[in-house]
Amino acid sequence: MTGYGKSVANFNGKKIHVEIKSLNSKALDLSTRIAPLYREKEIEVRNYIAAELERGKIDFVLWIEKDETQSATPINTALVLDYYKQIKELSATLNLDMSGLQSSSEWMKTLLRMPEVLTRTEIEELTDEEWGIVFTAIKEAVANLVEFRKQEGIALAKKFQEKIDNISALLVSIEPFEKERTEKIRQRIVSNLTQFVGIDYDNNRLEQEMIYYIEKLDISEEKQRLTNHIKYFAETMETGHGQGKKLGFIAQEMGREINTTGSKSNQAEMQNIVVKMKDELEQIKEQVLNVL
Repeated sequence: MTGYGKSVANFNGKKIHVEIKSLNSKALDLSTRIAPLYREKEIEVRNYIAAELERGKIDFVLWIEKDETQSATPINTALVLDYYKQIKELSATLNLDMSGLQSSSEWMKTLLRMPEVLTRTEIEELTDEEWGIVFTAIKEAVANLVEFRKQEGIALAKKFQEKIDNISALLVSIEPFEKERTEKIRQRIVSNLTQFVGIDYDNNRLEQEMIYYIEKLDISEEKQRLTNHIKYFAETMETGHGQGKKLGFIAQEMGREINTTGSKSNQAEMQNIVVKMKDELEQIKEQVLNVL
């Protein structure tokens, strides 16, 4: 789900910037910061992003770069002239001494302090033409993020395949130790019977006990289920997007089989291999949270 996209559009001297980034999340968590002129379209923007990106912690920013030539607040000339006229008329009516305002600089200081002389009065309206250009920029930014996600997904798929191949190889490497284990168990039981008990024993009964004991430690079913889970994990990766949660469930099932194999592995070499399988699986679990 990790991704980043941006785009820039131009309209009537304005430069409109769109940026969007995404991190992994269990659901859609969308945060937007939109320039005041376009806020009336926020619902439309949210619906579009939700449909295209589905999941993730998403931050969306839409802002307008100010033109330096238009950044200063305009002076309301008509209002200044009206204030000047009224002050002159009032001073004449009241016979006030205006000697303190004879210089041009003093007049300007006084007039610029008057209410709303430096207040923006223009109201900008969003036209269909401008919104069409802006929405195209939004689509471009989202498309760039989706492409980023795809590249991340390809890299993750390669990593996952490497890890499940490693688990498969480790599973195969258990087999020699598994076969040796049966004979070692038999030798240990016979040695204990003759050395510590010192009695004769019934070979048939010994074989029956051996079968029962070895069945409790048999990992054939766990190996088979783990092999099936590994195959299903690989198949699921090929079925398209929207499989992140399913891959997470399969990884959990793989973990159960590996843990059971470890609990039945009463041999150091087998347990070491199980630890390595757990390490490979843990790396899958950490990254599968970032899969859409």
